[in-house]
Amino acid sequence: MESPLQMLCAVEAHHAGLLGERTVIVPRARQRALVATRRELAGLDLPDGLELARPSEDMPRPVQVVGDAFSGRVQLRWLTSRPGRIVIVDDGLATLRLLELLAAGPYRALLRARHKAGLPRRVLGTAAALRLAGSSTAVFTALPVKDDLADAVRERGIDLVSHDFGWLRAQPLRSPGPAERTVVLGTSLVRNGLVHRERYLRWLTELAASEPLAYFPHRREDPIDVAVISERPGITVHDVGVPAELTLRGLDASQRVLSLPSTAITSLRVLLGTRGVAVEPVEVPDDWWTSRAAPALRSHLTGVAG
Repeated sequence: MESPLQMLCAVEAHHAGLLGERTVIVPRARQRALVATRRELAGLDLPDGLELARPSEDMPRPVQVVGDAFSGRVQLRWLTSRPGRIVIVDDGLATLRLLELLAAGPYRALLRARHKAGLPRRVLGTAAALRLAGSSTAVFTALPVKDDLADAVRERGIDLVSHDFGWLRAQPLRSPGPAERTVVLGTSLVRNGLVHRERYLRWLTELAASEPLAYFPHRREDPIDVAVISERPGITVHDVGVPAELTLRGLDASQRVLSLPSTAITSLRVLLGTRGVAVEPVEVPDDWWTSRAAPALRSHLTGVAG
């Protein structure tokens, strides 16, 4: 696993019975967020047969459960081993792009959005798509998938399995959420060059002028930006490094969560909806977007956040 969300969803996939009687989750080494997430998960009541291995740079052989199907390392391992059944768990917006590519047919190379790949990388991505098409493959997701896309994926022989964080919802709360009424989830859109930094920071400053904020940085957020945000009056940064799905389970109906377009909106609504917590998407004003944010991408992000 290469991200905290992937780790959490791998636990959910084992709990749901997709992975057999025994599952070993191997976090990628030298990732602070993965260390923190492993520690948090280990303190909960893990499903029987599931082991959280120590972080390692060595990818298991074969690798059967992954989150990043666009990883060149993962794709190469699929092609040089016999993975058997392949289960792909959520990895944010990349999951929806993967479903769209799988629905389009086995000759669509598995490449990240906006990635300009050379011929060798395109060949690898195409070979990986063919391997998935010829294998017993499942995509395990908590994201809402439109009916026509779901039908198209299943017509390609891919097993599409939805979940609602059943294991996590059953876990007792270990600690309350932050004291602030409003929680803001950080975003990777600034560091990815899609949203203007100064406009985003101005919005946070203006919001904090009216009420105290608890700010949970995105794991790919620029540390310099996080440091700047922590110095703004009225903002308390909680740099815990684990998924919001784990850290915000203790919120109550008097609190709310704000977020720019993110798949975390969907998962937090599932987890917090029964507690009466409002999870509100923040619409990105037109003048926030940079020239790198193409209209199609803006529309895609807006659709996810809705």
